[in-house]
Amino acid sequence: MTTAVVAKVSGERIAFAVKWAASIVQIMGYTATGFGWTPWNLYLFVIGVFGWFAVGVLWNDKAIMLIHIVALAAMIAGMSAGD
Repeated sequence: MTTAVVAKVSGERIAFAVKWAASIVQIMGYTATGFGWTPWNLYLFVIGVFGWFAVGVLWNDKAIMLIHIVALAAMIAGMSAGD
């Protein structure tokens, strides 16, 4: 196997792991919201959104990066504003 093929396979495996981990963490955020577990739900969402932003970077997908960086910024702004 060439170095380029190995690097591509490794990158795909990393993206696969990150997207599934981020998805599971976001589902945990939805569950925490359903049970009223604040602020834990927000922390979980921030981790999940950051993970999906990283997937966008790995895939070089500007649409995924844009939507998740906007969501991340909105959540951080909301969390820092308090009540």
